[in-house]
Amino acid sequence: MTAVPVELGRPALARAARRRAALGRWPRWFAAAASLLLATALVLPLWSIRLVAPQYPEGLGMRIRVNTVTGVAPTDLDNINGLNHYIGMKPIHPDAIPELRYMPWIVAALALGGLLVALAGRRRGLVAWVVLYLAVAVAGLVDFWKWEYDYGHNLDMAHAIIKVPGMNYQPPLIGSKQLLNFTATSWPAAGGWMIALSLALAMGAVVLAFRGRREERPAS
Repeated sequence: MTAVPVELGRPALARAARRRAALGRWPRWFAAAASLLLATALVLPLWSIRLVAPQYPEGLGMRIRVNTVTGVAPTDLDNINGLNHYIGMKPIHPDAIPELRYMPWIVAALALGGLLVALAGRRRGLVAWVVLYLAVAVAGLVDFWKWEYDYGHNLDMAHAIIKVPGMNYQPPLIGSKQLLNFTATSWPAAGGWMIALSLALAMGAVVLAFRGRREERPAS
């Protein structure tokens, strides 16, 4: 029997390895869609906080965007800052929040990275991108909670007009909370929901990628 040189089988093995590492059509589409949805966070508000009280039955609200904080109505942010002065809270000035300067670049880089992953079609690249995306999303939520905590707990009691011992004014991350005679409600805005859907699609891409890998394995 004539022996077949091992070298002749190496190109075939390399091609098979590349096929196993490549993404199928659906994981790539999912990754591309997740990236485009994430990009909408550059123009849509991420979070919304609303305050309602007897003296403000129509409510005061602010929208948190990736690069700024604005009032729902033109005067809402000024009115919220005026009320915060009475209880010793710091005024909310978007220019004083450093995260608002670099978050647009992070979101844009993640969205572009996802499109490149979809274009390259490599399973390892997809997993690395999704892990990084999840880490940034969790870090963003933690940072947002810490920002709310700082504004609600670190009060200037020396200049506060209304002083309630033991009271803090941290708004909820999600849901409603009573703060003196105000009901504060906090929910994701359109951009926040787009990011949630984007993350679901990104994780779905990973599930599809590894399901396809199992289906490619030859039966023993």
